[in-house]
Amino acid sequence: MSTYYNTEDLEKFGTIGENAPKAWEKFMGYYGEVFAEGELTSREKALIALAVANAVQCPYCIESYTKTCLEKGVNQNQMIEAIHVAAAIKAGATLVHGVQMKNVANKLEF
Repeated sequence: MSTYYNTEDLEKFGTIGENAPKAWEKFMGYYGEVFAEGELTSREKALIALAVANAVQCPYCIESYTKTCLEKGVNQNQMIEAIHVAAAIKAGATLVHGVQMKNVANKLEF
């Protein structure tokens, strides 16, 4: 089945900096620092990244961080649980924005 997203494009990610090398260098420095061992392990960070990737629906990130999680010993049940956490937060954020709608509606109702 053909889709808009091509798995092969994930391997081309590094080429995105060719036309803006200074910005790419800064991004990669930041990215590297974020994923370095710190208060959280690289395993924990990979699991968070996978959950966020699913929440923002980035197929490239989902593929990349699924592989990374597996390499770091995360099993599918742990990945699914993390994805459910992200889904719950995303759903909650959607619902709480309903308060904004209610505020506007209450001001504008005739």
